[in-house]
Amino acid sequence: MTALRILLLGKDGQVGTSLQPRLAKLGDVAAHNRTTCDLGDADQLRNVIRATRPDLIVNAVAYTAVDKAETDAALCHRINAEAPGILAEEAKALGAWLIHYSTDYVFDGSKTAAYAENDPPSPLSVYGRSKLAGDDAIASALPDHSILRVSWVYGVTGRNFAKTILKLASERDELRIVADQFGAPTSAELIAETTAEIIARYLASPHRGNAALARGIFNLAPSGRTSWHHYAVELVREAERQGWPLKLSEDRIIPISTEDYPTPAARPRNSLLDTTKLRHLLGYDLPQWQTPLREFIAQLHDVNRQA
Repeated sequence: MTALRILLLGKDGQVGTSLQPRLAKLGDVAAHNRTTCDLGDADQLRNVIRATRPDLIVNAVAYTAVDKAETDAALCHRINAEAPGILAEEAKALGAWLIHYSTDYVFDGSKTAAYAENDPPSPLSVYGRSKLAGDDAIASALPDHSILRVSWVYGVTGRNFAKTILKLASERDELRIVADQFGAPTSAELIAETTAEIIARYLASPHRGNAALARGIFNLAPSGRTSWHHYAVELVREAERQGWPLKLSEDRIIPISTEDYPTPAARPRNSLLDTTKLRHLLGYDLPQWQTPLREFIAQLHDVNRQA
């Protein structure tokens, strides 16, 4: 049987780093970073896809500098909106499936309950609008797609809130963190594991007998709910449990309002994602958000000690 040909874009990012070893178990992987395949360069992107001729494209690339995007809209749009459209067009021409990652920022956060996949989007920022445009471009051009909507992503690689808090906790004796925005921190490892599970179950077979079940948008987030403030508290609390040398104590993490911490781009107050659809697809519940966080802190501690 011919091995599944997989094209991974964004191999060095938070999600891409976690994806690469898992995808290698599922097929032959051609993995690219920004140097070898820049999603801001349409011609290079098309050439890479046509040279690889993949059965499956996994796009782990996005322009994620949310505040910078407010003044860098053109590049943000090329990467988040135009490139996914190109991926969809090229995938359709090859008969390939496309897995792409979306974001909670397609919503305005005004809903009191968790957002379902079919809730009307209403992005507040350039970043959110660009991501929604990319989702729409894929959906309109390519039936064979899985869009996994994620939020509050963190991992050992790259920049993220979790790594920033842990670094600052070793340097400062007080932090002020927003306490009126809510969501579920989602580890890159959980995203990669879930992606690999979907591929193994539905897309790995050349005939893709049940692939239609994996078609469309799925919210991917761990169970539970927290604020940025409580997330920071839990990071410090768990790092202390694991023996990190910290200057900051959890009682010196001060809750503040969104208005106390103005940013160029507006954030949704509610980033909770309803994962009922994904849980039905997988047949199991996703872990509480604290569980992957503990594993992340242990892994990051090991990386820091080896550095």
